[in-house]
Amino acid sequence: MSRGPSTRTLVRQVARGWRWGSRPPLPAGAEPHRLPAPNREFPTAWARTAPARAVRAGLLQGVMRPLVWHETAPGVHGRDALDGLDGPVIFVANHSSHLDTPLVLCSLPPERRETTVVAAAADYFFDSAWRAAGTALLFGTVPIDRRGGARTPTATPGELLADGWSLVIFPEGTRTPDGTLQDLRPGAAYLAVQAGVPVVPVAIRGSYTAMPRGRSWPQRGRTPVSVRYGTPLSPAADEPPRAFTERITGALRQLLDEDRTTWWEAARRAATPAGTAGAAAAPKARWRTVWEATEPLSEGRRS
Repeated sequence: MSRGPSTRTLVRQVARGWRWGSRPPLPAGAEPHRLPAPNREFPTAWARTAPARAVRAGLLQGVMRPLVWHETAPGVHGRDALDGLDGPVIFVANHSSHLDTPLVLCSLPPERRETTVVAAAADYFFDSAWRAAGTALLFGTVPIDRRGGARTPTATPGELLADGWSLVIFPEGTRTPDGTLQDLRPGAAYLAVQAGVPVVPVAIRGSYTAMPRGRSWPQRGRTPVSVRYGTPLSPAADEPPRAFTERITGALRQLLDEDRTTWWEAARRAATPAGTAGAAAAPKARWRTVWEATEPLSEGRRS
């Protein structure tokens, strides 16, 4: 029976093919372990200058909106909730797809869109210079560390609100795995309490199946898509951020339920002790959970 190379021989072979300071060789088929990127500074103030804002307005209105609307034909509801709002607000939306950001921005009135920026995950959208520059120019993104804090040397979210900028925030932290609303982190509510600005809940339905994870282009006509704006919410005096987060969560659930059924049915369910989360809490097959979370009823049924 033949014997394999000795340990000393293996060590010599490795040493001959490895220089000090380089990475050790990996076994065949093994994937290299990627260490977390160190904290970087991502200046984004340039994306809020007048020239960049003019370019962004043209790209969103002339390119992104026609493209997304052609592929998904979204219905936009409740935008009159923005009437009478003066000054910055925080748009809090559920997060199902990379379509969500253009759906929110392009459904806003142009005058509101021009002063709205998007809080984006620093570890995803700002992991490279080209992606950081592209998202900052197109969506006015500012990097937010999902582990807490902001990765920007120029302005924090609170400073942006103080300067008159509105924010789009997805408090779930990442895209939902099944189309349903996940637990919201309290960061958006904390910002609203600290800055004294209202929160506008925005419910997005259908984007989960229109452009699921792994796709770089929406599936045209796959499912109805809708964007529904809710009544602005203001933090009460001395209201803790977590309590305000619960109110925001309830408003989003009711909007999603309203889009799936009718305003009256959603309002009745929201008035029950279990609220609109009661039906969602019952165990269901995954296919039904996804279907209920992504298939709005026809306009004829809603009327």
